[in-house]
Amino acid sequence: MRLIVGLGNPGAKYARNRHNIGFLAVDAIHGRHAGFGPWRSRFQAEVSEGVLEGDKVLLMKPQTYMNESGRSVGEAARFYKLTPADVIVLYDELDLAPGKVRTKVGGGSGGHNGIRSIDAHLGKEYSRVRLGIGHPGHKDRVTTHVLGDFAKAEADWLDPLLDCLASEAGLLVGGHHSEFCNRLHRAVSPEKPERQGKAKAPAGARAPVAPPLAALGGDSKGPGGALAEQLARMFGKKD
Repeated sequence: MRLIVGLGNPGAKYARNRHNIGFLAVDAIHGRHAGFGPWRSRFQAEVSEGVLEGDKVLLMKPQTYMNESGRSVGEAARFYKLTPADVIVLYDELDLAPGKVRTKVGGGSGGHNGIRSIDAHLGKEYSRVRLGIGHPGHKDRVTTHVLGDFAKAEADWLDPLLDCLASEAGLLVGGHHSEFCNRLHRAVSPEKPERQGKAKAPAGARAPVAPPLAALGGDSKGPGGALAEQLARMFGKKD
């Protein structure tokens, strides 16, 4: 079994907070894949069992509040006899630009209290999916930013991010983290179509040479002949 944990705070007050992007992520996975059952209360969390890429998966949203997330994760891991390698945690990352995603195994908490709590109850060698929410620019505004709701304008990157994350969750379970991040990046920042222009000549090809005026029915020394008469008829003869 694999355990996919989204971090956040319980209750309607926090539902759309940037700090709750982990909850939003597992909600998106749950909503996309019909094989998951209804949410139920267990392990001091809301959990749902299902299957991704042939592996049994338990989705989890700890209800202990962010700073005590490890109590919930540790309880579930002990019950199912899971190792840290079986656990994937999705959470908000201040030090990544909005919509950017990075994964890693192990490492420090980066000041994230939810991760610090899980480290204490589980150990550090689990997979971490960091979902960028951006930094407000000054440490005095961090708390307001993190516990503030996503702005309407942020839907431009948040909605495609969550949609793609839900679609590609199987890559996480399968350990294909680089491909997972690449697909999310393309979903949030699609490549712009190339500007159409003149086709480039193959390397080494000579540029086409315009035919001499005489070949068009005129005099190569100046305008005249059939070409000059045709231009006169088209535009009129000026004195």
